[in-house]
Amino acid sequence: MFGGRFLVWTANEVIPLERKMVATLRDVPARIVPAGTPITIPEGSFITITQSLGGNYTVTVNGNMARIDGTDTDALGFEKQELVFTGNDGEDIQEAQVWQALETIFDPEIPVNVVSLGLIYSVVVDQQNKTVDIKMTLTAPGCGMGPVLVGDIEYRVAKVPNVKTVNVDLVFDPAWHRDMMSDEAKLETGMFY
Repeated sequence: MFGGRFLVWTANEVIPLERKMVATLRDVPARIVPAGTPITIPEGSFITITQSLGGNYTVTVNGNMARIDGTDTDALGFEKQELVFTGNDGEDIQEAQVWQALETIFDPEIPVNVVSLGLIYSVVVDQQNKTVDIKMTLTAPGCGMGPVLVGDIEYRVAKVPNVKTVNVDLVFDPAWHRDMMSDEAKLETGMFY
């Protein structure tokens, strides 16, 4: 927050966003921060937008903080983030599309996606059961936003064609360290030294 304004991070720029109250235009799924518990915010609810990062919005509703996915922001009166997957050919889950979805998920506190941060350790696709198993970590074991980030991953990866179930295993061995970040992420965060 700078001078009472919040920053919106988009793919190519940072846009200031004033704290703004809106009424939801339809029922919208959200997750309570930091627990990650799914809720539905009813149509016509007044919410206050407090942050936008990576296309997702953090809002306050009825005294609680919640996170709304960018694919549902039409419920707030904004342009909805469309996930367009390339290379879909049939009924199989394409692992490349899973990685594509993961690259659209940003750490709630850092304007870098989870893949570039090195938080995703593995992706395993089970074609028979239409399941994706993801092993991931956090930048710090005590990170209070862990459940929210896991929820973001489950929600977005479930939008990949042919995926029925997403399982996220949060692990801390091996422990995350900055060398796991891509060079671009190190430059973005000022950790390139």
